[in-house]
Amino acid sequence: MNTTDCVFLITGGASGLGLATAKMALAAGGRVVVADLAEPKADAWLPEWADRVAYVKTNVTQEDSAQAAVQTALDKFGRLDVLVNAAGVASAEKIHGKNGPHGLDSFTKTITINLIGSFNMMRLAVPAMIASGALDASSPQASQGVIVNTASVAAFDGQMGQTAYAASKGGIAAMTLPAARDLARDRIRVMTIAPGIFETPMLMALPQEVRDALGQSVPNPARLGQPAEFASLVRQIVENEYLNGEVIRIDGAIRMSAK
Repeated sequence: MNTTDCVFLITGGASGLGLATAKMALAAGGRVVVADLAEPKADAWLPEWADRVAYVKTNVTQEDSAQAAVQTALDKFGRLDVLVNAAGVASAEKIHGKNGPHGLDSFTKTITINLIGSFNMMRLAVPAMIASGALDASSPQASQGVIVNTASVAAFDGQMGQTAYAASKGGIAAMTLPAARDLARDRIRVMTIAPGIFETPMLMALPQEVRDALGQSVPNPARLGQPAEFASLVRQIVENEYLNGEVIRIDGAIRMSAK
């Protein structure tokens, strides 16, 4: 699948990894629907990209809101080829801490946004991808769609206080293969990226010395990941037809410590 011809739907596309992915797709010549609760900053795009990007305020956990994002892609650009689920929240809370047991509401919120939200977008995007048909109609085995979900190294190396977050990201990793098998008949590929420590807005809010220490904890290269590197991997997934049903870590070989 050629990124240049694709219509992308990117949740969490107003900032961080999602914004970097949107910029990658637009720079490659694709068209993008940014689905996010927050609107992108006015200077997020180059002026020449303006007619190839649309924003729709989206709550990924609500069916009507998620469906409206999918419909925006169809109404604005006539098709949907790639879904990138980059919306999510982080949480830090021990099962039993100074204030007592882990809050059930906070656990539920993390699971709902990260895991159920990703599944909700996926299930609603698939019919639009099928209806759109393959971009390369000349190839009987060409993909009719690609779904890229975002997990985390916490799915495998969850730290203290990350029970809810690790569970939500572990669920995303676990559903990758069965989702790919479910959608194989429709020639829709499903992949998951598990990022390590990246320069996202949440992390960049930390003091510089903390960010430096985190970067030095990465074996090689000893620095924080760049959102553009995540976006580059998304492009590789879209364009490599034989990538399917797998979770790819992009983490500089880090394995997280207990705390």
